[in-house]
Amino acid sequence: MILKCIAIDDEPLALRLIGEYVSRFATLQLIRTFEDAISAAEFLKSTAVDLVFLDINMPDITGIDLARSLTVKPMIIFTTSYRNYAYEGFELEAIDFVEKPIEFERFTRAVEKALLFYQYKNRANEKPKDTDENLYVQSEYRVIKIDLNTIGYIESMENYIRIHLTNGKPVLTLMPLKEVLKKLPSAKFQRIHRSYIVSVGKIRSLQNRKVQLTGIELPVSDAYYEVIRGLVT
Repeated sequence: MILKCIAIDDEPLALRLIGEYVSRFATLQLIRTFEDAISAAEFLKSTAVDLVFLDINMPDITGIDLARSLTVKPMIIFTTSYRNYAYEGFELEAIDFVEKPIEFERFTRAVEKALLFYQYKNRANEKPKDTDENLYVQSEYRVIKIDLNTIGYIESMENYIRIHLTNGKPVLTLMPLKEVLKKLPSAKFQRIHRSYIVSVGKIRSLQNRKVQLTGIELPVSDAYYEVIRGLVT
C-alpha cells in the first residue's frame, strides 16, 4: 500500500520539511508540491491523489476554501499556525489538523491516522457481513473502532449520526443514517424511525408504538412497526 500525496504551502521551507518527512515513509509517495492553492486545484482536477498536506493560510485562497471546492475529495491533513480553523477542518472530514512548526513525531501520528483511514475506507466499501463484530467510523480526527455489542441505538442529526453506547459517551460522526445501516449486520440492527436505528438485542419491550431500551424510549414509525413487532414478540 502506497499513498500518493501532494503538499500545498506558500512557504518553501514548509514544503521542504514535509518532503523530507514524507521520504521517511515507505507507504507515502510525494508526487508534487505547490506554493499556491490555485495551481494545486487545477492539478487535482485531472490527477487523483490519496492524501493532501494542505496549509490553511495562503495569499490566494485558503486551504479551507480549496478543500470545499474539490469535487473528488482526497484525504486531507491541514497544516497551519492557527487553531481557530479546527472546526472547519472537522466539518470537511479532515484526517488531522497539525500545528506549525511541525514536529516529526506529530507528523507521524497524522500519517498513521491517514493510513488507518485508508484501510477503513477500503473495508467500508466491502459488502458487510452479519458476522462482523465491529463498526469503524471517523470522529474527532481519528478512526474509532466500536464493538457492535456496545451499541444501544443510533440517532440521526441531519448529515451526522450520534452512536449511543452502553459503555461510554456517544460517538458523533459525519454520515447519513442510511449509510451506517448498510455497514451493520441486518440480524442485529433495525431501523425503527427516520431518525433511529436500534440494536435488536437491546429492546426490552414494545408499547404504544414505542420501544423501550435501558433508560430511554424511542418512537416507532408506522413503516417499521410490523417488523419490530415481529422481532419483539
